[in-house]
Amino acid sequence: MKHAEIKTVVQWGKGTDWRLTLQHSCDDHALIWITRGQGIAIIDGVRRGVGVHNALAIPAGTMFSLDLGKTGFGQVCLLPAGGPILMPDSFQHLRIRDVASQNDLTAILEAMQREQSSHRDFMDEALNAQARLLTVWLRRAMIAQGPSERHSSSARLMRAYAALIARDFASGRAMAVYARALGVTPTHLTRVCKQASGLTAAELLTERSLYAARDMLETGTQPIGQIAASLGFGSAAYFSRFILQHTNQTPSALRATAAARKPTVPVL
Repeated sequence: MKHAEIKTVVQWGKGTDWRLTLQHSCDDHALIWITRGQGIAIIDGVRRGVGVHNALAIPAGTMFSLDLGKTGFGQVCLLPAGGPILMPDSFQHLRIRDVASQNDLTAILEAMQREQSSHRDFMDEALNAQARLLTVWLRRAMIAQGPSERHSSSARLMRAYAALIARDFASGRAMAVYARALGVTPTHLTRVCKQASGLTAAELLTERSLYAARDMLETGTQPIGQIAASLGFGSAAYFSRFILQHTNQTPSALRATAAARKPTVPVL
């Protein structure tokens, strides 16, 4: 069984900006605690400013991106989805102004970090126990902040569109197909997306596909043609043009560049 895990935001992104700044979703629940800097998060298709002493609770499968800039710092606790540790069903953005509450969360995360670094017996049980304390802290913070923000019709549309992208992005369907499924015109969906996220409807869909493509190219050995097919591209040539357009590198060059960045293990 998987256990809770603690990382810095930079570690979570594996040291590459695109893993955080492109639209994607995570298989685990995530609680992000920002302690330095400020930036932008787009979650469920809605853009929002984030800063120091902000906590973001992002359920597994929720589409999001996060940009804290070069000077931002935060930690993220990853909680296995489907396990005994419960998280809210919907995204939460908490601005923690109470110093005691800030210190309580910091103490829990520091305890998890020490436990994870020690590799002692029963580490997984200890981490999950701390994670349960974390969810107690989260529920208390949600009560202290008061009722969740009311969602406008635009925000509800964005949430539905983001959920469809997260589920179906690999189908190769055009943005207009998503609009029809949502009962709106492509023009209306694009307008609402631009207002809510700063990105057009097509750009949100493109970012999610680009994230998946880069992840498969840079971490795996699957042939490029198979990657293209699995992501709904009509041909390997079209996929290659897509990657070149958005990264200024061919798929092969992108894969080679990523391989060159990986640390080599010295031969003893």
